[in-house]
Amino acid sequence: MQHAITPKKLLNSKWTSVSPKDKEKHFIVTGVEFDEEGRVVECVIEAVMTQREQDINWRDLKDPKVWKMGWK
Repeated sequence: MQHAITPKKLLNSKWTSVSPKDKEKHFIVTGVEFDEEGRVVECVIEAVMTQREQDINWRDLKDPKVWKMGWK
């Protein structure tokens, strides 16, 4: 089952990593950039614990083997 996430609702959405690394379990989407057609060209997530930011393909958030929606 895929997460029902749309590009417009990405910003400030919260995510939990299924297999956390370096105590980075909870993340928040801190940046989303769109092109002229409204497609996501950049998505940035930030680890809550370490404030480390990383670019991510927003479609990867739909994979329930990797991400859970919300903070679990």
